[in-house]
Amino acid sequence: MVIGLIKEGKTPADNRVALTPAQCKWLQQNIADIKILVQSSNIRCFADDEYARAGVTVTDNLEQCDILLGIKEVPIDMLIPNKTYLFFSHTRKEQPHNKKLLQTILAKNITLIDYECLEHDDGLRIIGFGFFAGVVGAHNGIMAYGNRIGLFELPRVYKNKDYRSLINHYFGLKLPNVKIAVTGSGRVAHGVLEVMNLMGIHEVEPDEYLEKKFTYPVYVQLKGAELYTHKETKTYKREHFHQNPTEYRSRFLPYTRCTDILMNGVYWDKTIPKLFETEDIDSRFVIQTISDITDDEHGSVPINLGDQTIENPIYGVDRNTLEKTEPYKNNSIDIVAVGNLPNELPRDASKYFGEQLIKYILGDILKGGSTIIDRATITKNSKLTNKFAYLENYAK
Repeated sequence: MVIGLIKEGKTPADNRVALTPAQCKWLQQNIADIKILVQSSNIRCFADDEYARAGVTVTDNLEQCDILLGIKEVPIDMLIPNKTYLFFSHTRKEQPHNKKLLQTILAKNITLIDYECLEHDDGLRIIGFGFFAGVVGAHNGIMAYGNRIGLFELPRVYKNKDYRSLINHYFGLKLPNVKIAVTGSGRVAHGVLEVMNLMGIHEVEPDEYLEKKFTYPVYVQLKGAELYTHKETKTYKREHFHQNPTEYRSRFLPYTRCTDILMNGVYWDKTIPKLFETEDIDSRFVIQTISDITDDEHGSVPINLGDQTIENPIYGVDRNTLEKTEPYKNNSIDIVAVGNLPNELPRDASKYFGEQLIKYILGDILKGGSTIIDRATITKNSKLTNKFAYLENYAK
């Protein structure tokens, strides 16, 4: 089997990759009948010559490949007909900007396996960049708060060589008695908690967080049961919530009255309650900085007004008009909203991603498939698969 690593073509450019040079070398040495080709790229975080030194063929032509691995959406003119692709297509929620992409994939008889849809039997995502999105999002949230209050400074993540270099800045960092709410329980939240602990921020329970004042920085992690409750029964059951999210309401409002920084890592779609509503932003709403790591425009954080760039990740939202402003104004809430946060630590993020891909997915692909692969396959034989038949009108 021939596997190809495609050049990323989406704008803005994404410099991550599904497999590092070392991982490609290991695969070719340890798995029979596998060959890996890397499409030449001058934007990838690992240079062409790093792959060449690892014994991987660097080429412009991937026509001979059986499987093509990317990261972000593949531009329509770069799609090769009759191939199997794995990448984040961002079509499962019927995202308007990718409608033409899915239509073209169907027209070109491409089998699309979406990383986002690769799940264990219990629904837990198998692979993704969430951990490093959480790391970078947490750092940027604390950095933005420091810029606002002027009591400490943190450098930009992407100006550090790697994660190990980044965390050197946390030693000796003295934070004020800030209160931080961390939402979610998946990989993103785990990345946030990693930074919280490296910075020496203490975890407290929800009731303590709501009722007490502290003389040192603290955070609370809010999972499903702390964030949502059934409108009638006033209970939370995870499976029922995921099947019937419209029957639930948010429990987050009390936290807006005592939180300085919100680190948002919850999954959201249009059926799930927002953490708060825009009308909740009043004199009691004291949150000053929101790092919306999951980054859904007008989503779980309704004042997310859209993406910023890695170079310019922060904007303000005026508390009265709810319009976008410059950050750090007296009457604004600062928003960190970047869709490709792991690109700030691309080599670490790529290594982590590739490890999960090799451990859980590549074996199934090499042997011809599995139920996990089937559940993540959006298109095959120029048709939507049964699981994704609901996309039919979107794909017309």
